[in-house]
Amino acid sequence: MPADIDNAPKLVMIKKTVCSSHCGGPMKITFHGAARTVTGSQHLIEVNDKVIMLDCGLYQGKRKESFERNRSELANRATIDCLILSHAHIDHSGRIPRLVKNGFSGDIYCTSATRDLCAVMLMDSAFIQENDVKFVNKRRKKRGQRVFEPLYTKTDVADAMKQFVGLSYNRTHQLFPGVDLTLIDAGHMLGSAYVILDIDDRDTGKKRRLVFSGDIGRPDIPIIRDPVPLTAGADILIMESTYGNRLHADYQESEQELARIVNETVKRGGSLLIPAFAVGRTQQLVYALHKLFNDRAIPDLPIFVDSPLATRTTDIFRLHPEVYDAEIREFLLSDDDNNPFGFGRLQYTQTVEQSKALNSLRVPSIIISASGMLEGGRILHHLRNRIADPRNTILITSWQAPNTLGRRLVELEKTVHIYGEDFPVRAKIEVMTGLSGHADQKGLLEFVRVMQKKPERTFIVHGEDESSETLAGLLRKELGLDNISIPSTLQSFTL
Repeated sequence: MPADIDNAPKLVMIKKTVCSSHCGGPMKITFHGAARTVTGSQHLIEVNDKVIMLDCGLYQGKRKESFERNRSELANRATIDCLILSHAHIDHSGRIPRLVKNGFSGDIYCTSATRDLCAVMLMDSAFIQENDVKFVNKRRKKRGQRVFEPLYTKTDVADAMKQFVGLSYNRTHQLFPGVDLTLIDAGHMLGSAYVILDIDDRDTGKKRRLVFSGDIGRPDIPIIRDPVPLTAGADILIMESTYGNRLHADYQESEQELARIVNETVKRGGSLLIPAFAVGRTQQLVYALHKLFNDRAIPDLPIFVDSPLATRTTDIFRLHPEVYDAEIREFLLSDDDNNPFGFGRLQYTQTVEQSKALNSLRVPSIIISASGMLEGGRILHHLRNRIADPRNTILITSWQAPNTLGRRLVELEKTVHIYGEDFPVRAKIEVMTGLSGHADQKGLLEFVRVMQKKPERTFIVHGEDESSETLAGLLRKELGLDNISIPSTLQSFTL
């Protein structure tokens, strides 16, 4: 929600790009989100008189722009036949309740783990939407201005969850005659999937395989299995490019770096604040700290996970051991706690009172809290209490969208704005990308390199311009792909 909503531009109703009744003709792809940016994933496939949506994510960025774009009509909802969700992260799933609220009544296909995660993540998102609007509307009412409605409510989420259909990996499901869906383990987070559509295009007579990568995972990181290589290949490829211009540090080196940061912070007498996404990154951090504690690589100090959503999603992780990799299964057999997401020094806070009590701690501690980009949530309260103390450390472990508070910290701004006040940044800022669940440049290239059939058309999405352009250039140079596009928002392609 914009901090100064009164200056937000008027909501724009974008011209519909889908026919009011399903149109015939060749296959068409229209990119409605995550086009030249890393947020708001949403793409439409039109084929065989059907319209298929890939992802329906929340746009995150400048608050005024986010407010407008997340409320814009990006497609004619009445003509969408089904939605396929690659994974549960909010930038891929966060607008689904809005879609349903606006009249979409089709099935939403995803893995069972993704469905379970969405049940809690979207409800949490609705809670935030409702509270943010309530806060803004208090001021608007006093000024006699028009009040706003939340993007969606908890009731809208409950309605949307009725349309979810959980599918297992590697089990082909017919969406419509001539269109089959298969979900393959992407190794990015719990339940993440590559989307494979095998299409018999009746208008052209061609049989083509379309692959949508969602977010591509990394091999050799703990908890979930490695991404499955798509050796058969694709005719049409839509792939992410988040880290198309970067290489990650080795994961084991990152664990050692985490130990260094903890130890240096404790030596200064400070506390370590880690803003972390509630799904995936929080569980990774807890597991890494658990191992470091067992190995006596870090001191005995209190560790808190202060995020109700992280607590609920961690419970869902425990319900899906079928996606665990060999390392964590071995850990379960050898660890005295028999719980990779909990150990003696770790506490999951439940209540607001418990969260507030952390601000009065006078001993070194570790606090992991949402949100991962510091755009809301309990982490902001801890930040405003600790950011001005040079003994403390703020550890950034994930990609930060432009114009977010997290990005401003990464860019080492000297002063930041939190809850209407300016605070000097005196705490030490550390950045680690080695824990990322995204493939780096090498991993993205390998994703395509192993394909026996190289794509005839490739679309690069989910990346800032530099990342996307760099990846496209390497795909041309190293792998010989010559028909690559980096689409802009609302750009369509006929295939």
